[in-house]
Amino acid sequence: MSLYTMFSNESVDLPILKQRAFNLRWASVEEGVIPLTAADPDFPVAAPIQDAILKFTKEGYFSYGNPLGYAPLKEALANSYKRRKNVSLNPAYILPVDSAAYGIYLICKTFLRKEDEAIIFDPVDFLFKHSIEAVGATAVTFPIPVNTPKVDFGKLEELVSPKTRMICLCNPLNPTGKVFTREELEELGRIAVKHNLLILSDEIWSDIIFKPTVFTSIASLDESIQRQTLLVTGFSKSYGLAGLRIGAVMATNPSHFEKLLENSRHQSTIHGANILGQVAATAALNECDDWLDNFLIHLQRMRDLTVSELNKIPGISCESPEGCYLAFADIRKTGLDSSAMHEKILHEAKVAIVPGLAQWFGAGANGYIRISFATSESILTQAMERIQNVLIK
Repeated sequence: MSLYTMFSNESVDLPILKQRAFNLRWASVEEGVIPLTAADPDFPVAAPIQDAILKFTKEGYFSYGNPLGYAPLKEALANSYKRRKNVSLNPAYILPVDSAAYGIYLICKTFLRKEDEAIIFDPVDFLFKHSIEAVGATAVTFPIPVNTPKVDFGKLEELVSPKTRMICLCNPLNPTGKVFTREELEELGRIAVKHNLLILSDEIWSDIIFKPTVFTSIASLDESIQRQTLLVTGFSKSYGLAGLRIGAVMATNPSHFEKLLENSRHQSTIHGANILGQVAATAALNECDDWLDNFLIHLQRMRDLTVSELNKIPGISCESPEGCYLAFADIRKTGLDSSAMHEKILHEAKVAIVPGLAQWFGAGANGYIRISFATSESILTQAMERIQNVLIK
């Protein structure tokens, strides 16, 4: 199947999306509204994923899965991380979980206590702050203003206190699309090792990287940094598997893994990873490299289209993200705040976007809007035209 066919407007099944795509998307908005909201592709999943699910289903058994996770998925994750990210992982210390979001929470639940502190970026996805506070700890914010060319992590070290236990790294960074350089990560790792801090590295976006940018996993650096690192990933962004609720937590330290497993409640069957999700994720990692590569080619074109069209609007400025299929546009010169701009675009242009509110991304998102461009060129062009018709007088 060609790139054009896989990611054309004809491949987007709007009637099905309007029934199934929730979380601020097609099934959640009024008829006639185009949602460029939650980071979830409009395209169907790759054929090998569909085939793997059908094959497993036709065999007719849905027994309890291994609480340690589906062995083929653990092997596939280790192989993929070695092949694509130069990180050596032991499959025995990989724990499939029911989403990357739960993986973040599980790490916080396992390694943070009341009165502890964890450092998060600002702006960043709300799940970090939510998970830290859910276990009674305190989130301490480190500002990384939009379009910061090089982060001085030396300033982050000033936030480290006797209560600090963890640094939360989101790489690439949602919502800004920044991809951290090797030099930046080495400095962050040095601080973590010096102060004996865990690094929670959320790498769910690590396959969505736009050329010429190169992704570096902090776990690929020296062994001392790797021992401090816990990796989290998922399959919703790269492969469209949000509804199958599947992610993974990956440890390099056996004692970390044992603690995670104990706190996961997998062994008691109170919690666990969906076996169909694990089968689908295995197929994605083992059989869908070509699909993902073509998806990235399409996304880079959609990124360029989105950024170009947004920058034609007076008062709006948008830099090209290095990763993530998200445009984070500065609207401060329009005279509207994020909420007002969201309402105006929704009600007048019939396009749903995500406002840069503190509840979603932290105080550093004020004056911005986030737009997901993981859709077809036809849908995206129509949405951009609607926005321009409302905002260009």
